[in-house]
Amino acid sequence: MPGKTITVDGNYAAAHVAYAMSEVSAIYPITPSSTMGEWIDEWASQHKKNIWGEEVRVAEMQSEAGAAGAVHGSLAAGSLTSTYTASQGLLLMIPVMHKMAGEMLPHVIHVAARAIAAQSLAIFGDHSDVMGCRNTGYAMLAANSVQEEMDLALVAHLATYKSKVPFLQFFDGFRTSHEVHKIEEISYEDIAKLVEPKYIEEFRQRALRPEAPVCKVGAQNTDVYFQGRETVNKYYDAVPEIVQEYMDKVAKVTGRQYHPFDYVGAPDATDIIVAMGSGCETIEETIEYLNAKRGTKYGLVKVRLYRPFDVERFKAAIPASVKRITVLDRTKEPGAIGEPLYLDVVAALEGKNIRIIGGRYGLASKEFTPSMVYAVYKHAENNGFHGFTVGIEDDVTHKSLKVEEHIVTEPEGTTNCMFWGLGSDGTVGANKNSIKIIGQYTNKDAQAYFAYDSKKSFGVTVSHLRFGDKPIKSTYLITAPDFVSCSAHAYIGRYDMLKGIKEGGTFLLNSPWSKEEAFSHLTRDMQKTIIDKKIKFYNVNAEALIEQQPGLRGKGANTVMMVAYFKVSGIIPFEQALEGMREMTKKTFKKKGDDVVNMNLALIDAAVNATEEVVIPASLEGVCAAEDAKLIPDDASEFAKKIIEPSMKQKGDDIPVSAMSVDGVIPTGTACLEKRGIAPRVPHWNSENCIQCGICASACPHAAIRTKLIEADDLKNAPESFNTIDAKPNDHGEKFKVQVYCKDCTGCGVCVDQCPMNKNPEKAALTWSSIEKEEEACEMVNEEFFDALPDNVMGKNNTNTIKGAMLRKPLFEFSGACAGCGETPYVKLVSQLFGENVIVANATGCSSIYSGTFPTIPYTTNKDGRGPAWANSLFEDNAEFGFGMRLAVDSNRTTLKSYAERVLANEKTPADLKEALEGALAHWENSKTEEAVAAQENAKKVLAKYADVDCSDLAKVRELQDYFTDKSVWIIGGDGWANDIGYGGIDHVLAQDKDVNILVLDTEVYSNTGGQASKSTPTGAVAKFATGGKRTYKKNMGLMSMSYGYVYVASVALGADRAQTLKAFKEAEAYKGPSIIFAYAPCIAHGIDMSKTQTEQKRAVEAGYFPLYRYNPANPEAPFSWDTKDPKGSYQDFIRSEGRYKSLLKTNPEAAEALYAQAEEDAAKRMAVYKAVGELMK
Repeated sequence: MPGKTITVDGNYAAAHVAYAMSEVSAIYPITPSSTMGEWIDEWASQHKKNIWGEEVRVAEMQSEAGAAGAVHGSLAAGSLTSTYTASQGLLLMIPVMHKMAGEMLPHVIHVAARAIAAQSLAIFGDHSDVMGCRNTGYAMLAANSVQEEMDLALVAHLATYKSKVPFLQFFDGFRTSHEVHKIEEISYEDIAKLVEPKYIEEFRQRALRPEAPVCKVGAQNTDVYFQGRETVNKYYDAVPEIVQEYMDKVAKVTGRQYHPFDYVGAPDATDIIVAMGSGCETIEETIEYLNAKRGTKYGLVKVRLYRPFDVERFKAAIPASVKRITVLDRTKEPGAIGEPLYLDVVAALEGKNIRIIGGRYGLASKEFTPSMVYAVYKHAENNGFHGFTVGIEDDVTHKSLKVEEHIVTEPEGTTNCMFWGLGSDGTVGANKNSIKIIGQYTNKDAQAYFAYDSKKSFGVTVSHLRFGDKPIKSTYLITAPDFVSCSAHAYIGRYDMLKGIKEGGTFLLNSPWSKEEAFSHLTRDMQKTIIDKKIKFYNVNAEALIEQQPGLRGKGANTVMMVAYFKVSGIIPFEQALEGMREMTKKTFKKKGDDVVNMNLALIDAAVNATEEVVIPASLEGVCAAEDAKLIPDDASEFAKKIIEPSMKQKGDDIPVSAMSVDGVIPTGTACLEKRGIAPRVPHWNSENCIQCGICASACPHAAIRTKLIEADDLKNAPESFNTIDAKPNDHGEKFKVQVYCKDCTGCGVCVDQCPMNKNPEKAALTWSSIEKEEEACEMVNEEFFDALPDNVMGKNNTNTIKGAMLRKPLFEFSGACAGCGETPYVKLVSQLFGENVIVANATGCSSIYSGTFPTIPYTTNKDGRGPAWANSLFEDNAEFGFGMRLAVDSNRTTLKSYAERVLANEKTPADLKEALEGALAHWENSKTEEAVAAQENAKKVLAKYADVDCSDLAKVRELQDYFTDKSVWIIGGDGWANDIGYGGIDHVLAQDKDVNILVLDTEVYSNTGGQASKSTPTGAVAKFATGGKRTYKKNMGLMSMSYGYVYVASVALGADRAQTLKAFKEAEAYKGPSIIFAYAPCIAHGIDMSKTQTEQKRAVEAGYFPLYRYNPANPEAPFSWDTKDPKGSYQDFIRSEGRYKSLLKTNPEAAEALYAQAEEDAAKRMAVYKAVGELMK
């Protein structure tokens, strides 16, 4: 019987079944699987019961390897256990997976299949990870859609109990894991009826326990290991039949029948594709269209049970008429004669008179459309070559298929809607609510998918919503929308938002313009499209409505646009939509408190009649139009023109293979090209009130406000608008300037919040303006002149003060971090103080995403071309990665010195070369100075004169000539890395006593994966994986690091004490040994006003929440400095003002007060311990 309908994503579907069938769950966050674990944890905290009437015991581990180990132990001890992972996380589980399969321990690992980091990390979906598990002994069961995930997750759990073979049950990351779709839920009552208790009892009887003592063999020798491996054959042989048995039983409950291999298409097909995963949905939709409309004879075999691969069932699924088979793999195995599924199909059909070729598609969620499917069939019909790719342009090895014809195959009656939003503006969340409302109030099928990049905030998001009377199988992005919405008017002229819009469609724009002005602010191409295709155009000024609710802090455009969508689209009666929106708003914001709920409800009411229809002129004669944005200057590099510009225009799919680097290396200093212009407001410098403190530049998370000293002679050609003031102190007539980079600013407001002069509004040095006003005031011209001026002019200042340090050019600028980010000011400080000599090893996480996401890089260079060199290996190994860098630098320097001395000892060495080498070597022990760099550059010039000299010693010196100067190795990552998955590595690296600097950006959660708890999360804080409030103490990692006695350790909070932070960074760099700095970084996951992140740092220290201290072994007489003043703020007031603590009253009201009290007690204890131990270590 059909179950109740729900509108959910694939991760929810998997978690629904896993919770029902599990007693224990060991979890660890990784995109895109994290929300499975989040649901499990949330349901457990709400005391939800599994099918046996018990709460699932949930344990967050320190890594995926740890999660796998916990699963293994829990299974061995007799509890039904599951876990959830993806990509690198799954690879970390592989060693334990071999062991669990070898011990025949039944369980399910749910995997949101994702790309593996190769030339770069990619968080998006393909089958690279699961294909790495083919020989682990796990049965592998693939789901192609959200509904299939609900159904086949259940099949996997049922089948593992009976077969005793563990299951890896997977579905495509993002395309299925994050696609929201209306499906039928399988109730816990129905699930319970399908479970056969005898198999649970058999499993329980194998549990390790003293009452029935056994030994699980630790080691076998050469005489018996082989035989032991062969004992399992009969169990694997039985798996396909067991899977089919439970597919049949589930079908009796749901009415949806599955088989290990399902065939769809023409019964007399000549050409078929074999594939698995979400791409099967697109292929099926395509062949239904082509077979019906064009009389083709195409078919598809959907592989569901991939391991064990049942050859006979596979053969039976193929029509006898088939002449050609194309196998599509969503992975790449370099050097192989074919990808895994292809090799299996070839082996299975040995001796058959069928031509079989293989190809690759969809890596890292690359689009796979009906037009591409058609190209694959045509390629096979034309006896095309094996090893092709589709969806890209391979102009190097010419393996890609050209898509000759573009087809639209969506069923008639399907309505397509596209919503262009700004990352973190809530557009995606609003559209998730919209699709649920449509699903709830109509009988239509409903689907939503969200395309976005890796930026932490302010990237482009495009929500793709479909709904229709027929089942939707369109697992690809919309190309022919009926409705287009744009939440950010800055996108006009930048992106082709109306591309493909259907005749008579609708365009909705959020802009500050009136209905009379709006049309003239569109580009000429947009205007033509609207007139030619008879598009209805509506405008709404969301920001004007939001200003009426100051408590929303500028947020809420998403809500206004959702109301406008339902108002103008007519997709369901507006009164029903209004009811749905109000209910969804209550549900979405209830954890944030009644005030937030009520403000959003008031915003909905205000938006009901705010949308205005724009009158479209009959012709364009005399109508003004906006210019297309010029994104890249004419003198930009080839990389910028071939890579960055198409990427910025959302046309990265068109970039050919030849334009890409072979090894993943790209130039730095390119974030400055973006000029996104997305800030709703920007700061304006009132020079007459400025005290030249540099705090604004220090506080800015994006280096969008800077200070500079300028020599008088350099101002001769300054624009009239270039305003400066006399520098204080003044050496010889320097001028001081604050420059705002308006189009790089995010409008976060941290600088305005931190400016000490802004305490008196009448004397404010920074006030709010707009990009438009600042452009009129020639600030873009001023910025260009400011950039061209000499950098790092210090006058009487030095870098021992924040003012002096901020006069240095930041070599980290305009990153994709969140507005108000608490992390990036620390990274920027490293770049200002040491950037010309830095190599950065960056752990995967927020800091790697905003620092190194293709194609625009925020790390940059000085005018001489020197700047930080940056790399990311993985999440877990970053400390070791950076340590390896230190070893390499030391090795290269040692070799260089040895060979340079040989050259100097050679009597034939010319005098000028000897002088240059001696000059460079003179700075050997203190080589990170400007003088040392100059000496190295001089040596390189002289060495170049003798490049043709045949001397092996001289050649070796030239080879290593960049190592006359030492390098500063900074190992950067978040608290999840430092306290959890990477802690063992950090501990070992610190113990090696080598000169590395570790910077821990402490947000107290896993920020990058959505805010899960880490060991740095304090008592009482609500986080994902700690929905009911964390019950354990924050890890004292600083104390643990100090215990070595030879490690520099500091704890800093920039907004609380800038001088102490600056001193700690400089001391860490100067210390000739390992250093580690713990930097408090408020995060959007804390539920705070992100314009006040540095104020939060100050409040945290003043409330006794976060300590400031330094432990410097270079000062043996007094190594420890307690830099924290006695608390003067209320600890309870502080934590209760942050959403992550405040929400405890909603998520766990019974325990909230006790946890608040325990949190304060734990914090006081931490402070006392640090202070006491520090005193003991003096």
